[in-house]
Amino acid sequence: MYDEDDERPVTLDRRDGPYGEIALRRSGGRYEIIANGTFLMDTSDGRSERLLVDAALAALPADRTGLSVLIGGLGVGFSLARAAGEPRWARIAVAERERAVVDWHRAGPLGAFSEGALEDPRVSVVEGDLVAYVRNADVTYDALCLDIDNGPDWTVTEGNGGLYGPAGLAACRERLEPGGVLAVWSAQPSAAFDDALGSAQFTQVRTIEIPVNRGVPDVVHLAIKPA
Repeated sequence: MYDEDDERPVTLDRRDGPYGEIALRRSGGRYEIIANGTFLMDTSDGRSERLLVDAALAALPADRTGLSVLIGGLGVGFSLARAAGEPRWARIAVAERERAVVDWHRAGPLGAFSEGALEDPRVSVVEGDLVAYVRNADVTYDALCLDIDNGPDWTVTEGNGGLYGPAGLAACRERLEPGGVLAVWSAQPSAAFDDALGSAQFTQVRTIEIPVNRGVPDVVHLAIKPA
């Protein structure tokens, strides 16, 4: 019988994906996603992932209706579950490049954390690279809630760095409706990224900090596309 107090990690699934190895691991009472041997995220505390969506919604006018949001990526599902629990979001897209992660939600233990949101008729899954999607899609959103790495200054996948530079931020701006919100999760504050958002013609740039048990706080960087 499994003992939740047993902290020894157990790998539940490991696959070769388009960007290397991706694994789902159980350690104690939490699940962890590991990419190419590097820890990405776990299910221990979803406060900052939920705040990513809450802060974006709060930054939109209260009388704005039929709202749409792009969440990237799916991860352990906290952000998607939060969005699906808010009726103001009329259209929810979630971009995830690892098919394994989608499978772990549809038919695996992570479904408990996304709370069945993938079955919500408002939700669609974009299976593919978020950076490429943001640059090439022909659809716009009221909010982009992006959490695909450890942050602008700490990328696990080299290609993700392009999202945080001038070209990537310009693409994010194009994917937003006028007055739309860009919200970016990070494992640490980045003054340089705040400056980059201003240089990319976003306004009302600010950072919300979320205390963690150890180390520097998680943060959500927020910025608005001018109306």
